[in-house]
Amino acid sequence: MTAKAISDNPRRARHARGLGYDFGFAFIKSPPLIFQDIIRAEKIAIESVAFSRYIALFRIGRPSDGPLRRGEHKGRTEMTDYGSRADDFFVNLNLQTTLALPAGRETILDFFKAVQKEFPEMTSFFQRETGEYTLEGNRDAGNYRWLELSPHRLAGGFFNPPNLAEAYRLHLWVLDRSMSYLGVSGLDVECLDIMFGWNMDFQGNRDAIVGQALLGGSPLAALAGEGPAKLLECEPSMVFALDDECYVQARLSMETRSNSFQVRTGQYDEEPISVYFTVRRYPRPGHIIQLKEHFTKQCQACEDLVTRVVIPQIISPITQAISAAE
Repeated sequence: MTAKAISDNPRRARHARGLGYDFGFAFIKSPPLIFQDIIRAEKIAIESVAFSRYIALFRIGRPSDGPLRRGEHKGRTEMTDYGSRADDFFVNLNLQTTLALPAGRETILDFFKAVQKEFPEMTSFFQRETGEYTLEGNRDAGNYRWLELSPHRLAGGFFNPPNLAEAYRLHLWVLDRSMSYLGVSGLDVECLDIMFGWNMDFQGNRDAIVGQALLGGSPLAALAGEGPAKLLECEPSMVFALDDECYVQARLSMETRSNSFQVRTGQYDEEPISVYFTVRRYPRPGHIIQLKEHFTKQCQACEDLVTRVVIPQIISPITQAISAAE
């Protein structure tokens, strides 16, 4: 890093920023049984389902400074229903542009100074080795905001927010001010994302936990339980459309961070199972994305599906499987 290191201890880095949003997966006719509830809930069109590992765009988060019981978060003043079943909960914004965003020193400093004035606790500013400019709050507090600017992406989030309103306040402010400080226009938007994410800590075979929680009773579970087989990779992912023309899409994805060495030796890292649920909007031909208006609609769609389907059908079974294994 040109200004400061991201973390003195790599084990202190938590996973708050989520996965790269990549739709390049093979088509299949029918998803695992656990995901059919999501399909029935919205009568949506399945775009793709895949089981593979993904490359993280960037990963940082709250430091691990002692075990917490599930749902307890250092620094929280109010528990959100969305995060009460997990060790961490975060809400992220991702805006990608067609044209490069401004790179001039004065423009960048003026923008981040305005952010820091609006959110005074965001005082840590640095540039990554890969070029992204980052402003964030105090990670040691356990909950903090962060914002990152790269040539074609403006991203931000709130890690362990006290409530959704506080998380959205950063996102809506950034979308509004990006137009004046960075020249962002709806005409230039390549895509706009809202993502809800959860971390559920478990020191053991995290792939087996996901398999047990989500694939139990399905044809895939029968294969995983064949003979002495042990699950080495189980990260279900699916992408589906929320509108008839497929310009608004959602993705459910997971990251387990287990590997064959850990399974073979029984030496597991202290890492979480992460679940990400993203609602993305693409520009519709003949229409220009209205940043704040469309973002609000995406938040509503994300909240609805998370409340009705993702938490009861995905998050709760995983946390129950973890509790049983512990």
